[in-house]
Amino acid sequence: MVTDIVKKIDSENRTKNKYPAFKIGDTIKVAVKFKEGDKERVQNYSGTLIARKGSGASQTITVRRISFGEGVERTFPLHSPSIAGIEIEARGKTRRSKLYYLRKSTDKKMRLEGAQA
Repeated sequence: MVTDIVKKIDSENRTKNKYPAFKIGDTIKVAVKFKEGDKERVQNYSGTLIARKGSGASQTITVRRISFGEGVERTFPLHSPSIAGIEIEARGKTRRSKLYYLRKSTDKKMRLEGAQA
C-alpha cells in the first residue's frame, strides 16, 4: 500500500525524458534557470559527469569541472524544473560507475579516454 502511494507521487513529480542519453564520463553542459528579482535567466554549467545516483523522481547527477585551478562539483536533481536542458559536449569511455578518483588527480590525468572537446 505504501509503495503504491510512493509510485504515484514519483510518477507525478517525474518529468518526461527530455534529455539525451548520457553516461558517466561524458562532458555535459547543464542549463540551469535562475530567478533574479523579476527576471529569469539561464546559466550553463559544463563539466565531466562523475556520478549518477537514485532512481525515479529523486535521481541526481554530479558534474565536476576545474574553475581557476580549483575543482568544483555541483549536484543537480535530474527531474527538477530548474533544469532547462542538458547537452552532451563530448563522450568519455570509462569502466567505473562513479568517478570519484578524479578528485585526487591532476588535469593531465583527468582526461578520459575518448573524451575530446
